[in-house]
Amino acid sequence: MSDGQLPYLIRSMRWDDVSVVMAIEHESFPLPWSSYTYRHELTENTHSHYIVMQTRAAGPDARSWWLRMLRPASPPIIGYAGYWLITDEAHISTIAVTTRWRRHGLGELLLLTMIEQALGMDAVMVTLEVRVSNQVAQNLYQKYGFVMTGTRPRYYRDNDEDAYIMTVEAVNGSEYQRRLAEMKAALWTRLRAEAIPQAGQKVAARL
Repeated sequence: MSDGQLPYLIRSMRWDDVSVVMAIEHESFPLPWSSYTYRHELTENTHSHYIVMQTRAAGPDARSWWLRMLRPASPPIIGYAGYWLITDEAHISTIAVTTRWRRHGLGELLLLTMIEQALGMDAVMVTLEVRVSNQVAQNLYQKYGFVMTGTRPRYYRDNDEDAYIMTVEAVNGSEYQRRLAEMKAALWTRLRAEAIPQAGQKVAARL
């Protein structure tokens, strides 16, 4: 790994990723989205942008040696996220990291990547919904400048829990971009130094 490289790769989600995404979806959310929803998001919704996170090293592969020679194993997908961009507003819809890789800053890396991508497409505002009980996610969003701007009553269908609306404005401003660069540098330092993740705290948010 070069000095400037993280041990993780983030790229656009493809349809052939969805089977793995669905496995993480089911372990992360009480009411998981269907594969049909992801098909719609990837192939029909022109406003949607979805990404997956992989480790840079291929994981264990149970296939026979000759099949591995013909079709080498790809690095495993360990997380994903998505947002919609409508005019100059990005609306984050989901973030999830698989169980073994939680509590290591990877949800933060996905959030940072979406903000940077949205900035590259001329967004000036980023918004999301978060469960009122999900203090861990709220703390992360507040770190990135999100503030509570409203409430959606009984937003989550599994338990009728309310959602806070959280928004950060003027993400294209020089002050926010300076702050974002500082947080990115700190996060990259942490991720380069982090030990191999073990099972830990839940990092998943349906927004």
